[in-house]
Order: sequence, then structure tokens, then C-alpha cells
Amino acid sequence: MNEFPRFDLTGQAALVTGAARGLGRAISIALAHAGADVALGLRDVNTGAELAREIQAMGRKALPLQMDVLHLDQITRAIDEAVARFGRLDILINNAGGGTTGLAEDVTEQDYDLTMTLNAKATFFASQAVGRVMMRQKGGRIINLSSQAGSVALPTESVYCMSKAAISHLTKCLAVEWGKHNITVNAVAPTFITTPGTDEALADPVFRADVIERIAGLHRIGEPMDVAGAVVFLASPAASLITGHTILIDGGWTAR
Repeated sequence: MNEFPRFDLTGQAALVTGAARGLGRAISIALAHAGADVALGLRDVNTGAELAREIQAMGRKALPLQMDVLHLDQITRAIDEAVARFGRLDILINNAGGGTTGLAEDVTEQDYDLTMTLNAKATFFASQAVGRVMMRQKGGRIINLSSQAGSVALPTESVYCMSKAAISHLTKCLAVEWGKHNITVNAVAPTFITTPGTDEALADPVFRADVIERIAGLHRIGEPMDVAGAVVFLASPAASLITGHTILIDGGWTAR
């Protein structure tokens, strides 16, 4: 009989970018709960102490790292530190991202560059650096944070939507290139999730009601652990034959 699917990550080392709050924090805790030691990529390393203690209380190792993804030198330095501490990196979660909003006719070059750097450029170069480590190890898992915005048009979000669509396509490209090294590359694409980054928008009752209506299947705003569950699955041995795929975590928004 074939071995049953395994969802545990015991003995593995993960790096989560943008780990301080919201999705990054939930994903970090969920990976630790599944058994992984976690390196915490932080825009300000001084914000990671509490999260590190929470992970350590679960019996896992935690390593806060200075990792502002707007700076490539910080990306490479943080990855080098994680490998030096853990001896390997089995899982990369490219969670850090963001950007500006506004009507397409009003977008400035600065707005464009910031959004594309945070989302597409940082994801590529973090994947490149960790991919080299995983090639030496002969295996690994990379999971990128795309968005339903990469599949549907959101008014005032043209550059953000473009950047998230780019992440989904980059996921396919890296999966095809790196499969021969036993590296899987996948993405998750959430709908609106209750996080500090969406609190202000979702506080508008009209906007919130519209979002809930558009989440056509389940009609509820997502929670960070709704996303973390899919990430842990893709990082686990149970997902060993899944690569190049983007899982929409959108409650049915794009099914309509």
C-alpha cells in the first residue's frame, strides 16, 4: 500500500518574508505548528521579538531577520543568515508585498516602481537566492503570495493587479525550470482577508457589504488562517506532485 499523505513539516526550515503581521504572522505560526523552524523576514527586525517567542514556546526555533524586500542586499543577507543558522532552507514563503492605489491615469512612476518592486521584483530575487540553496539541497518548496487581484480587475488597483498576475505567471515559469531539482513552486491568491492592511477599507460598511456580496460562494471575509492552511498544505509532503499552480482562496469570488 502507498504511504498515506503527510502534512507535517517536522525538521524542516522555513523563511517567511513580511512576517511581522497579518498573513505573514499567521503563516509563520502555522508552519511552526506543523513542525518547522521559522526564519522571520522583517522590514524592521526589532518588531519580531514577540512572534519569535510565540514560535519558540511551541518548541520550534525562530530567527528574526532584517529583511526589507525593497533592498536586494537585505534579501540576500537575510537568506545567508537563515542558511547559516538552520543549515538549510526547505520552504520559502514570499509573503511581503503591497503598493499604492489610485486611478490608472494618476499613477506616477514612483507609485509604479514601488508596487512592482514590493511584489514582483522582491519575489523574483528572493526566489532566485533561495532557489540556488534548494538546488544544492536537491529539493525545496517555494510558495508565493499572489492575489485574486491577479485574476480579476479591481478599480484603482491596476498596477497592483498587474504585479499579482505577474507573480502567478512567474510561479509557472520557475516551476517548469526548477522541477528537475525537485523544487516545487506554487502560489496562493487570497481574496480580501481581515488584516491590518485591509482594516481601513473594510471599515467602510458600503465597501465591506460589496466585498461580502462578491465573495459569491461563502459570503464572508477571510481570516489569515484561511490562507495559512493552504500554504502549509503546499509546503507539506502531501503536495509533492503539485507545482506551477495558483490556488485561489476567494470564497467563490472568481467562480461567479
